Amino acid sequence: MANTNKVRTSDLELKDRLVSINRVTKVTKGGRTFSFSAIVVVGNENGVVGYGLGKAAEVTAAIAKGVEDAKKNLVKVPVINGTIPHKQEMRFGGSVVMIRPAAPGTGIIAGGAMRAVLESVGIKNVLAKSKGSSNPHNLVKATVGALCELRDAYSVAKVRGISLNQVFNG
Repeated sequence: MANTNKVRTSDLELKDRLVSINRVTKVTKGGRTFSFSAIVVVGNENGVVGYGLGKAAEVTAAIAKGVEDAKKNLVKVPVINGTIPHKQEMRFGGSVVMIRPAAPGTGIIAGGAMRAVLESVGIKNVLAKSKGSSNPHNLVKATVGALCELRDAYSVAKVRGISLNQVFNG
């Protein structure tokens, strides 16, 4: 079940974080040609996040293209008291990501690519683990996918057509 909470970029203060840069070399008859690809995560640190991939002949141009691509793929994520509502696992390609809510003061316990995504969302306390491939492309996609699958109590009550008290009391 995919999250359909697409967000518009207007009136959002988005901050971008560079996850990784990859230099690609193409060898031709005339010599070597270098190009760069950059994975960028943007977020407003208040529940909105997006990721993008930019490719160009220069690093700065690749980052700029990645930011523009990320702004087209923004999604809304439920953040409750600085953490996530429940445990979630997601797989993308060879990467498996597991995120769990944590008590206040824990901080973000996560590795590089996952940390960039979680900080951009605005999550302050979370336990995260990545298994399998550490490819930053797949890790970012799996982390954003796991965040998109999260549902808070309000959305669960709305989908089921019951009151909020019935969600918590069974």
